[in-house]
Amino acid sequence: MISQNSIQQILSRIDIVDIVGSFVKLKKRGANYLGLCPFHNEKSPSFTVSPGKEIYKCFGCGASGNSISFIMEHEKYSYVEALRWLAQRYQIELEETEVSPEVKQYQLMADSLFIINNYAREYFTDTLFNKEEGQNIGLSYFEERGFTEETIKKFQLGYCLNTFDAFAKSALEKGYNLEYLQKTGLVTIRNDQPADNYRGRVIFPIHNQSGKILGFGARILGAKSDRAPKYINSPENEIYVKSRVLYGTYFARHAIDKQNECLLVEGYTDVISLHQAGVENVVASSGTSLTQDQLRLIKKYTNNLTILYDGDSAGVKAALRGLDMAIEEGLNVKLVLLPDKEDPDSYVQKIGAAAFREFIQEHKQDFVLFKLQLSMQEAGSDSTKKSQLVNEIAETISKIDKAEDFTRQQDYIRQCSQLLHIDEQGLIQLVNKFIRDRLVKREQAHARNQPATDDDALSEEAIAAMEAAETGISVESLLNGHERQEKELVKILLRFGDKPFSEEENSTVADYVFHLPYDFEALAESELVKRILREYKALYDAGNLQDKRWFLYHEDQALSKQIANILEDKEADLSINWKDRFEIDTVYGDNAYLRDTISTTNYLILRKIKKLIHENQEEAKKATEMDQIIACLEMQKHLNALEKELTNGMGTVIFK
Repeated sequence: MISQNSIQQILSRIDIVDIVGSFVKLKKRGANYLGLCPFHNEKSPSFTVSPGKEIYKCFGCGASGNSISFIMEHEKYSYVEALRWLAQRYQIELEETEVSPEVKQYQLMADSLFIINNYAREYFTDTLFNKEEGQNIGLSYFEERGFTEETIKKFQLGYCLNTFDAFAKSALEKGYNLEYLQKTGLVTIRNDQPADNYRGRVIFPIHNQSGKILGFGARILGAKSDRAPKYINSPENEIYVKSRVLYGTYFARHAIDKQNECLLVEGYTDVISLHQAGVENVVASSGTSLTQDQLRLIKKYTNNLTILYDGDSAGVKAALRGLDMAIEEGLNVKLVLLPDKEDPDSYVQKIGAAAFREFIQEHKQDFVLFKLQLSMQEAGSDSTKKSQLVNEIAETISKIDKAEDFTRQQDYIRQCSQLLHIDEQGLIQLVNKFIRDRLVKREQAHARNQPATDDDALSEEAIAAMEAAETGISVESLLNGHERQEKELVKILLRFGDKPFSEEENSTVADYVFHLPYDFEALAESELVKRILREYKALYDAGNLQDKRWFLYHEDQALSKQIANILEDKEADLSINWKDRFEIDTVYGDNAYLRDTISTTNYLILRKIKKLIHENQEEAKKATEMDQIIACLEMQKHLNALEKELTNGMGTVIFK
């Protein structure tokens, strides 16, 4: 783990204009900067960067956050990866906190494999361009495929000499560990000697999302032995797990994000040819069936997946195997079948990029309906197969998240019932049966690990979410109206918590807030506000009061994003309701935060008092004994006095 000291060094150096400006062309507009949003296509700039608040906000698509969340979203990095990126940019040496020996050993191994792979990539590229054999065989092959030198260098393609141990010797002379070289698959042992595993092959480096080399694909050229496979891939190791990788993701991630669609092909050359033609939102499964990890990788960038396959039945059936998993992941899946004997590589070179894009748009087929029609052809008039088919389609439709996409599920039910010539209500019941069966299994599995009360709470929460989704009610519209004032308190603490409140008493705004005889965490209704106040109070009690940057760049990105939204509003403004009701003029200037601190805390206390008044009145109605009635009256008198004190003046409230 990265130490807190290193994180603080990074935060102290961060300049959001510098960070965002590395990816977006920004123009100064007043106190802020304006540019075209990198997260959606737009012609008029609506993307604003505020250096004062250290946040960005797009008023077109709603994207917002801070420097770290920008790097995470734009580059699709994890929080730690984003910190490492920033540390490298600002030349900050990272300190790592103590980890277990096992984790440390794993990290050292992973670092070693990355270093070896990078050396191998440089070696193979140099061989391709600067060795006679590399030029005559490897480079000629790529040129015959139609790849330009720019494309070859972009994808860092290479060639391994057709000798016994040229690479192995070079790597060992450089001091690289033989065991690690074997682990990467670059070197093998033949006749008790280190030997090159990829000799006589062109090399396709496989990159992770940040551009590091995970492994290699190596294609044989020339006369091939019957026993020699056409392609050899790196073996799985600490950094390369084939089921979690899609070839070309590093080069396609921005295009997928912007076009909101991922094209999926089979091979390395398909990806490279399409990129060269300008179709850059494309990745390859490298001939394997889609896995859940690969589908989740796609979903990081888009919900729209279009699979390109040649028309042979084997390829189509392989694609269908991943359909249900894609549906469960919430992906909208389309299929494009290319003309007979064509693959994406050959077809884009044959008809050109513009015609290729047009072909895709015109020939997209809905994956669920395609699966149904293909299965209907195979079933023919066989009643048993037809019955099995109905069950398979119902199960597939049931995996669409009803809470998130109810309309889509209903459309599938309607269309499939028409194609199958079956009763629509009957198909609905069958789909619901699969949903119920799956929920029962999930609840049973959950019950084995959780108390029954937790199950009930989860079920109610799920039902509420489904009802809100089906009625089109947004989460924002369900927020309590008083939540604005609670967030105002958070904003004041984050911006002005360490500012002086009383010079005479040498106290800060945070001192004032936390020395009032009320627990504002308990007063808050928003769970978000409760959490922020709890963490802020813990830091305050420990004498380690942090400013807004600590929370704005919080490692919990959900919390960080909410903080950015809270700070986005006009600085420390009073609630409109409070201002109108009590006729308080907002005084802006150096000491405006003092007035706002008092009014905001008074508002929250007043809200609590009003609740107590209501509860006391209800208790008085139910009281039957004289002493109970008198107690309620005394309490009412006390509460009314407190209410009057709050509403009649803006001074510090003293409770005795």
